[in-house]
Amino acid sequence: MAGRYFEEWTVGDRIAHEIRRTVTETDNLLFSTMTHNPQPLHLDIEAAKASEFGQILVNGTFTFALMVGLSVGDTTLGTLVANLGYDKLVMPKPVFIGDTMRAETEVTDLKESRSRPAAGIVTFRHELINQRDETVCQCLRMALLHRRPK
Repeated sequence: MAGRYFEEWTVGDRIAHEIRRTVTETDNLLFSTMTHNPQPLHLDIEAAKASEFGQILVNGTFTFALMVGLSVGDTTLGTLVANLGYDKLVMPKPVFIGDTMRAETEVTDLKESRSRPAAGIVTFRHELINQRDETVCQCLRMALLHRRPK
């Protein structure tokens, strides 16, 4: 199991996730159409060329989902009860087809669960970074994690 139990985390823990991912045209097209997002900036090359970006802009919800997905293997895989929420989501730079993404995570808070004594809440700050070392997405994720079995 790759994920850690609640008591295995410490505030300030940092992870540079090893998995990287280059965003493809197919990723953007499928995600945009599967989620019924008709935004021309994501799907229409001519509209995208006429925009300030001059090219297809990758769907921001795909960017967010990729950031979380790249972190799961090292954080919550096999120990997650539920994601409780996401906060302070920002996308300071655009993502384009062909950009290669990597993720980093820091633990910012730990809380005992009052309603579930066999679990605790870990707050992760996730950051998605492109090949130019620019932060393209960042958020806080509150995850309810199992405690280590006794």
